Amino acid sequence: MKTFEDLDCWKKATALRRRLADVAKRLPKEEKYKLTDQITRASRSVTANIAESFGRFHYQENVQFCRQGRGSLYELIDHLIVANDEGHISKEELNNLKMEIESCLAVLNGYINYLAKAKLGNIHEPEELYTLHSDTHSSHTHTTDNG
Repeated sequence: MKTFEDLDCWKKATALRRRLADVAKRLPKEEKYKLTDQITRASRSVTANIAESFGRFHYQENVQFCRQGRGSLYELIDHLIVANDEGHISKEELNNLKMEIESCLAVLNGYINYLAKAKLGNIHEPEELYTLHSDTHSSHTHTTDNG
């Protein structure tokens, strides 16, 4: 891995962020500083936390930022439930978005698990352990955690 942009969890979260930006644009004007802003902030938080985690040189710090991103994914589910409850998105769209979020969660959880194992020195093939597609074989550049 050379950059956070190589991470499947960041790529999936970026695709989700773009999709949610379209949803947010369709929300009524009166939601601009409420639900629209919350959805935008939470979706940006996911990718930002993954990116920031990659810049950390200790596995535990990396894991902590990824966990914050994971929390933002769950926050998005709640915001979307509100959007559905208030009639801004359909039940079908809610379910489709929840499935996309759950897919992001699965890949992000895989990356978190990889980091936890790497901290203990128990793995050597990082990408195959946390990606859905193991068609590339590169090395993770983080150093071992001394604390």
